[in-house]
Amino acid sequence: MARRKQAVTIKHVAADAGVSLQTVSRVINKEPNVRPEMMARVQESIARLGYVPSIAAQRMSGSRSYLIMALNDRERTIDGWKSREGTDWVDQMLFGGMLTCAEHGYRLIVELVDTHSDHIERELSAAIAALQPDGVLLTPPHSANPKIMALLDAAGIEQARIGSLMPGPGFRLTMGDDLAAAMATRHLVELGHRRIGFISGSLEYELSGWRVDGWRAAMAEAGLSTEGMLAQGDFSIESGRARAPE
Repeated sequence: MARRKQAVTIKHVAADAGVSLQTVSRVINKEPNVRPEMMARVQESIARLGYVPSIAAQRMSGSRSYLIMALNDRERTIDGWKSREGTDWVDQMLFGGMLTCAEHGYRLIVELVDTHSDHIERELSAAIAALQPDGVLLTPPHSANPKIMALLDAAGIEQARIGSLMPGPGFRLTMGDDLAAAMATRHLVELGHRRIGFISGSLEYELSGWRVDGWRAAMAEAGLSTEGMLAQGDFSIESGRARAPE
C-alpha cells in the first residue's frame, strides 16, 4: 500500500522561508505590520511547497471563522431544482461569492431556510451556533425580513442584503431592477409594439415593485397606456405561462 503523502504544515513554510511561525500566521491572515519583503518570502514558500491553510487551525488561532453563510429560501430553491425550471441567478450569485471568498481565504456555505416558517428564527439561530459565520449574505425575501436582520444584528454578525433598500443594519445592494425593466420596455417600443404587458414577481420582493415602476415609467415616456396590462406572478415559469394570456 502506498504511503500517504505528508501534508505540508505551517511549520514547513516557516522553515522554508526562514521566519517564525507567527510571521507565517500573520501573512496567511493578512494582518498588518508585515514588511513587504517578508510577506513576499513567505508567499513564495507557500507557493513552492503547495501549502493550503487549514480553516480549522485558523479558527483556533483567532476570533474569525473564515466562513460566509448565504441564506436562500428552501421551498423555492428545491422546487426549482426538482422542476429544472429554476432561474440561474442563484447559481451566479453563489459562484461569484465562492470566487470572492476564495480570494480572501474564506469559504462560502449555503443554508436553506423556510421563509414562511414560524421557526425561522430557531433555524437561523441553530445555523449560526453551528457555523459561527463571520458574515451572512441575505437574498430576497430574507434581505427585507426584520426578524432575520434583528437576529443577525444582535449576534454581531455582518450582513449583506441583496435586493433590498429597507432601512436597517448591514450593507444594502441593488442591481438597477427599475432601469432594467425600463430598458426592456423601451426596446419593445422601438420595435413598434404598443400593447406591452408586464408580469410582476412576488409582492414579498421589494424588487418586484421597482420593476413595475420601471415598466410604467417607460410606458408613460412613450405615451402608452398600462391600463389592464399588469398581471401578478411569482417569478416562476409556470406563473408566467398562466398570466401571459391575460
